Amino acid sequence: MKFFTVLGILFYAGVIILVGLVLIIFSLNLLLPQEINNWLTFVQSSSNSRIMIGLSGLLLILISFSFAQIILGKMQREKTIAFATPSGQVTISLSAVEDLIRRLAGIIPEVKELRPDVVANKKGIVVEMRVVLRSEANIPELTARLQEITKSKIQEVLGVEEQIIIRIHVAKIAHDEKDNRKRRDFEKEDHASIPFSGYGRS
Repeated sequence: MKFFTVLGILFYAGVIILVGLVLIIFSLNLLLPQEINNWLTFVQSSSNSRIMIGLSGLLLILISFSFAQIILGKMQREKTIAFATPSGQVTISLSAVEDLIRRLAGIIPEVKELRPDVVANKKGIVVEMRVVLRSEANIPELTARLQEITKSKIQEVLGVEEQIIIRIHVAKIAHDEKDNRKRRDFEKEDHASIPFSGYGRS
């Protein structure tokens, strides 16, 4: 499958380069209009050349359609996780797995927000998580616990044996509302403890 994908990319690149070269030739006026007219007249005058050009155009359309189906089919397969059971094959949408992981934010109180992105490839299941933590979180301990809980949850629910890779990106460390209230109360007490703070020299 990878071979056909590379072949499709090379094919499209070759066609685009060829079109670009033709445009450059026209822009630099390397071909005179009379030469172009003579070539078109020669092509149209011969039935064999018309048949060859028509078959070439049809072949290009079929190849483009086939490669588009292969690439789109591969992208569709990468959006699902498939495994076999004694009764047949089962596919699970990656968005369903992401919803499953997103619920972990309610289980772990130190996690304020969690945005997962799940990809299935030859290496296994790769989970990219963007998290917002609360201020009291111990990041090394929490991320290790979150990775372990996520991995166990996926294995428990899906029952897959593929490797599960979990990467965590801490996007923000948010301040809890309790900390903000404590800070405001402390500032008020500190301000009130200073006598004659509102008076200045006359």
